[in-house]
Amino acid sequence: MYVPTKIFFTKGVGKHKDYLSSFELALRNAGIEKCNLVSVSSIFPPGCKRVSKEEGLKELKPGQITFAVMARNSTNEPNRLIASSIGVAIPADNSQYGYLSKFHPFGVKEKTAGDYAEDLAAQMLATTLGVDFNPESDWNEREQEFKMSGKIVKTFNITQTAEGDRTGLWTTVIAAAILLPHSG
Repeated sequence: MYVPTKIFFTKGVGKHKDYLSSFELALRNAGIEKCNLVSVSSIFPPGCKRVSKEEGLKELKPGQITFAVMARNSTNEPNRLIASSIGVAIPADNSQYGYLSKFHPFGVKEKTAGDYAEDLAAQMLATTLGVDFNPESDWNEREQEFKMSGKIVKTFNITQTAEGDRTGLWTTVIAAAILLPHSG
């Protein structure tokens, strides 16, 4: 049974005349181009430890099958604003799983995209916990956390934005959660 024990978050942007090459450059910018990425859905594993991007990248080997939750967006329209965001919601009880959401809009600034992705992840977690949730009334600004029927939930996001290249090159943005196996 494979259950990741570590997770890290990364983001990147790439520009190139070819669509696929702009994606490759975004992966390089994020530091994950050497992996065979396998897209997975949206569960933050119970007990999974968040590590820094630098620590996580050290554990990756060229060609490794690597599980990732990834948001991706591209444009070749000059000056068009694009975003990719991963929102995260983790319950205070780390024996329970959390959620990762993907959001990849056009015309949305970084803070707005990130906040929306966080709210989305928190809403998905609330349904799992069986509690009613309203992102506006359940947010505790001072403590920077959601309180759902007494269950404290930490949220954060990683978001990459860019404007389409003014000369019409393909511009790609990615945000990713990279799930790492137990090492040792």
